[in-house]
Amino acid sequence: GAYVSVGGTYSIFQSAYGERVLGGAGLYVDLNRWRQVGIEGEARWLQQNKLANTTETTYLIGPRVEIRRGRFSPYLKTLVGLGYFNFPYNYAQGRYFVIAPGAGVDYNLTYNVKIRLADFEYQEWPQFTFGNINPYGVSVGISYHFLNGVR
Repeated sequence: GAYVSVGGTYSIFQSAYGERVLGGAGLYVDLNRWRQVGIEGEARWLQQNKLANTTETTYLIGPRVEIRRGRFSPYLKTLVGLGYFNFPYNYAQGRYFVIAPGAGVDYNLTYNVKIRLADFEYQEWPQFTFGNINPYGVSVGISYHFLNGVR
């Protein structure tokens, strides 16, 4: 049935700008009208392990398809949105269009609680100031279902 799920994540990303590895927190919301098909929105703030105050923040949304296999729910997603980049030593800040295909697997701990075992994402920032960059990374997390539909 239909459901709404809200969760938090921790991410590690290869920045693709200066070969930095950044970490940080994120939030996501899954809105599923039907069990397998829905929309995911996510916000991610990569502000840990920063060097010279270089950070990345993304706000993305897009379609998500999952296939439930017992307690496991593998999924595919394609998100689009905005990325904010803070350049080293606060010399400049930029706002860029981001495309982010991804895949992952959730584990249904209980009917209302899911553990995000792994969420892999490959981002493309095609309009980045110094040419296209492709950050990529992995996230783990936990979510809670609200407004569950028919079991």
